[in-house]
Amino acid sequence: MKPTFSLRKTCISFNLLTLFLIIFVAIHYADDLSWSFIQPFQIIQQKPTSRQRENKTHVPFAVGETTGGCDVFDGKWVRDEVSRPLYRESECPYIYPHTCEEHGRPDRGYQNWRWKPHGCLLPNFNATFMWEMLRGKRMMFVGDSLNQGQFISMVCLLHSVIPENAKSMQKFDSLTVFKAEEYNASIEFYWAPYLLESNSDNAVIHRIPDRIVRAGAINKHAKHWKGVDILVFNTYLWWMTGAKMTILQGSFEDEKKNITKMETEDAYRMALKTMLKWVKKNMDANKTRVLFTSMSPSHKKSEEWGDEPGGNCYNQTTPIEDPTYWGSASSKGIMQVIHKVFSKMKVPITILNITQLSEYRKDAHTSIYKKQWTPLTPEQLANPLSYADCFHWCLPGLQDTWNELLYAKLFFP
Repeated sequence: MKPTFSLRKTCISFNLLTLFLIIFVAIHYADDLSWSFIQPFQIIQQKPTSRQRENKTHVPFAVGETTGGCDVFDGKWVRDEVSRPLYRESECPYIYPHTCEEHGRPDRGYQNWRWKPHGCLLPNFNATFMWEMLRGKRMMFVGDSLNQGQFISMVCLLHSVIPENAKSMQKFDSLTVFKAEEYNASIEFYWAPYLLESNSDNAVIHRIPDRIVRAGAINKHAKHWKGVDILVFNTYLWWMTGAKMTILQGSFEDEKKNITKMETEDAYRMALKTMLKWVKKNMDANKTRVLFTSMSPSHKKSEEWGDEPGGNCYNQTTPIEDPTYWGSASSKGIMQVIHKVFSKMKVPITILNITQLSEYRKDAHTSIYKKQWTPLTPEQLANPLSYADCFHWCLPGLQDTWNELLYAKLFFP
């Protein structure tokens, strides 16, 4: 059974502040916003019930709400040769190493798919409006290389409206910061693949065969998250080692280390609960927003989607069309952990449930069209299937849709 999340399904309700914001931005940025800013408000018809009005709480950054009854994560991929891609690979200098075209990918079809929810429309992504909403604020992605890809996608979506002399990208160990001077705002990425402290925390040298995670230890990383206005967490890929997780009880500085083995799902659950405890203690729900991006799927076994056995994402150029497709058994296990942990949470966190919509996109991976961090052997070169990356994604592409959904849930939840 496909995991689902209980998302708030209410209708749009304006107040004077929101109306002022709309008028202000529309007047000052009319050429940029056009109909794309107004459209999200036009599709709202139904009025909230009295009970919904009674239970309505302030959600930071929200200016409107999605159509009542619409789950923006439930939909289908439609071909769009007009509005896709949202930017060109050559137009974003920050996109490396997700440059599939530059690395020789011959097809471009993976760039021309648009996510269409059943029953409503996604608000069009508008960079100028988002910068206005982020004025004087920090937005940070925290997690692994997949969250880093989403961060790069967001920068590519936003940077073009900022003059060249008023933007910068800087790296400080585990922290990467894109700064827009005019808005005194930043989009940031913090490398923490497990969220918890581990022996893989070095942002450059982290390909360690024997990975160790320190139980419950989050403060080493989390001290860098304080003061952030929008936090977008993810963690998944590094937990999938195919074996039990090695857990450290105590400190890495202890002379005699207390090492135990833990089932992957139990260790993953521990990490999520630790993160939730930190959020509850340190984040002000009246001022900040916290989001969690669900599992990013892989496409390593072609038989899972009905192709001949022995294949993977290599040479895949079209999405999976079966609406009931739900990937591998390991995906289900992790998704069930996410569902159980977040269904019991006592802090307001928005789930970006990108898993199944991404399951359909076997065509969107970097495959062999990426920077190779280690030299390929003659045997690998003779068999591209053997080294195809079926975890990460080409840009522009799928992760731009993740950010469209983030944009929708942030401003129109």
